[in-house]
Amino acid sequence: MRQGILEIFLESDMAVSQQHIEATLTKQFERVDRITVYRTLKTFEQKGIIHKAIDGTHTPKYALCTDNCSEHAHHDAHAHFHCDDCGKTFCIEEVSPPKVNAPKGFVVKSTHLVMNGRCDNCQD
Repeated sequence: MRQGILEIFLESDMAVSQQHIEATLTKQFERVDRITVYRTLKTFEQKGIIHKAIDGTHTPKYALCTDNCSEHAHHDAHAHFHCDDCGKTFCIEEVSPPKVNAPKGFVVKSTHLVMNGRCDNCQD
């Protein structure tokens, strides 16, 4: 099951949801356990293999990490683009979220930059 999930990430050029993974695996396996998929995603995230792709929707999506992520440190501070037409979410690694100064007494743990619009496939 883990190998099947990893192959989905390796073959995808966009962030994928757990529902997408389950639907894809259902084509390969007779039975797909939702809890196993969830636990595999959590393990991959903890090990620095994937990261959450925050895209402003209420559906968690995941994408492969870059080579410099590890179990102890994620280095995935980049923008995500969500296409309003097709619903796909892409990592835009060339764009970083801005650094912000929090008000006194606040501690920033992470920032996210989400861009919305139309992807290159939907421009036609």
